[in-house]
Amino acid sequence: MARLLVDAGADPDAQDRREESPWLATGVTGSVPMLHVLLPAGPDLKLRNRFGGIALIPASERGHVGYVRELLRVTDIDVDHVNRLGWTALLEAVILGDGGRAHREIVELLLAAGATPGLPDGDGVTALAHAERRGFAEIAALLRDTR
Repeated sequence: MARLLVDAGADPDAQDRREESPWLATGVTGSVPMLHVLLPAGPDLKLRNRFGGIALIPASERGHVGYVRELLRVTDIDVDHVNRLGWTALLEAVILGDGGRAHREIVELLLAAGATPGLPDGDGVTALAHAERRGFAEIAALLRDTR
């Protein structure tokens, strides 16, 4: 159905009252197939949700490894975009993630894509400091290796 709507000219950036859109929803759900359905419609990679975040940020927070990998591979999305909370995708993966395999992999992907590891949050705290505070030793080691 989504493909039919896109082919008929549906706007992937149309936002509702909560500032959600079909494009932003792909980051929340982590749907790689939907990412590929919507990309031909030219979604705005800078489109922001109600938190000021782009699609990469909720995907990173929620541990959607396949989606993050594909989004970074097929677009030039800003890996260092800062939302209204003062957080990047890297910071969200650490602050709101569980420190497990998926979030470690996302941290690796973001760093490989050029994310700035020392970019602090709005309180001046880096992803490394958050990882250390949360006891995420493997993620902290990844972040230390990039300094």
